[in-house]
Amino acid sequence: MVADGMAARLRRLRTEEFGELVAQKALAVALGVSAPLVSSWEKGNAVPPDERLETYARFFASTRSMRDGHPRLLPVADLDEHERRRYAELLSELTGLRPTRNGPPAGREDLVTRSPWEGMWHFADRSPITLVCARLPESARASAVYTDSGSPDYVELYSYSDLDALMELYGHVYAANPGVRVSRMLADVLTQDDITNHLVLLGGVDYNPMTRLVMQELNLPVSQDRRAGSEPDVGCFRVVDENGETRSFPSTLAGTRPNQRLTEDVAQFCRGPNPFNRKRTVTICNGNYGRGTYAAVRTLTDPRFRDRNRTYIQARYSAEDTYSILARVNIVNGKVITPDWTVDGTVLHEWSTSS
Repeated sequence: MVADGMAARLRRLRTEEFGELVAQKALAVALGVSAPLVSSWEKGNAVPPDERLETYARFFASTRSMRDGHPRLLPVADLDEHERRRYAELLSELTGLRPTRNGPPAGREDLVTRSPWEGMWHFADRSPITLVCARLPESARASAVYTDSGSPDYVELYSYSDLDALMELYGHVYAANPGVRVSRMLADVLTQDDITNHLVLLGGVDYNPMTRLVMQELNLPVSQDRRAGSEPDVGCFRVVDENGETRSFPSTLAGTRPNQRLTEDVAQFCRGPNPFNRKRTVTICNGNYGRGTYAAVRTLTDPRFRDRNRTYIQARYSAEDTYSILARVNIVNGKVITPDWTVDGTVLHEWSTSS
């Protein structure tokens, strides 16, 4: 048995918060889980992940969640001022009840996550999804034996930039949207049909012209320098604030050429309405370097971090908002450490149309 304090509080919320009992089945419907799982949380046999705590707080923040006896989960944007205060209070309380000692063995709790089709990469309208990478310039590609379409050993993917990010995201999006067409495309061969789907852009403005175009179309206060290939050659995001002042967010390199190593990158996650089809979305996963782009993807696919990062988004933005988050990415022994937006100092800048 774990988290007895958490279990007791969850039971009281269900039985007392609205002045009348909410059935486990009704609560389960609103939260999108099974009634036995709700029972397990209330008995202390399991601990809800961060994202479930967010939905608990949102559900019990408003009596409208059970209007006419029909359970529903209101978007944060639909809560009034009093309900938002109650939502913040409950979320803080429940998060504080998470076990830190005498709880699950180290590491196990972090792996209790929602299924991919319940996360940020699930698109409920079941419309097609297009993942877009830039085409690598010829000078950066592998041998023509593998990149010449006329070669018997031709491998199409050798022409794609940001392959780490693409491979990570393609499988996750495919799993999160069963039965939906998921395509990967190069930016220079996109058709109208491709562009007007749910659009996901991987990589920065160095190679991917679609990223630069969409950043402009969304009217973001964030821009990105192209790396010129000569000194100085450090990637950099720039943000213009309300006073017209510019802040810079460069990556960090250690050592001297030609032996420089990336020790810290900057990743951007941006989502908004697709400027080419307002009924669909566009998402940008971008970095000063490829490691940053990969980190932007992992922020919402990594099983250890995706739930808490999604909760971070849901507590701040509605589905109708356009928003951009710049985050610090640590590189340790050449490996990307997935950003945790809930840790102070990780988020460098954020902006949204609701700000």
